[in-house]
Amino acid sequence: MDTTATEPVRAYLTATGERLRADGCEVRTEDWGGVPVLIGHRGDFRMRWMATKLHLFTVAAPATLVTADALQRFTATAMDYVLARKGQLRGFQNGVAVFPALVGTQVEPAASAWAQGGQQVKFAAVARPVAVEAGSGTASAYRGNPVLGFIYAAHLRNKLNAYFPVA
Repeated sequence: MDTTATEPVRAYLTATGERLRADGCEVRTEDWGGVPVLIGHRGDFRMRWMATKLHLFTVAAPATLVTADALQRFTATAMDYVLARKGQLRGFQNGVAVFPALVGTQVEPAASAWAQGGQQVKFAAVARPVAVEAGSGTASAYRGNPVLGFIYAAHLRNKLNAYFPVA
């Protein structure tokens, strides 16, 4: 991550925060080692999810260049963050999901490919990384139907499309 966000990156993060708020998320900005990180959270309960509650976090940060390595590290950090906040009781009628997003002025093709390649899974927790090129608004992410966590797939895809629309 780079702390020098360009105007298109700042504008995209601001718009993402507005989209999160419009969808009923609690939204705040936290300082992660000198980098302002946008964090949105919402919890949803559905009977069709086997009567579970899903805590969905969106964690978005600025970057100049989004690389596959940077996105993988950020995804791991974001997953650790959400598991520390809501993951203690996961699996006991609770699950957590996170959209870790790096928003940059450039996105390496390998970062886009990794983001689109699938979700990252831990016990009762999933991450769907997002690589965003702020100038064009292109958001690369997995928008498919996985085997693990399939009951949440439509919900996660709908939220991903709402927060990080396909350009």
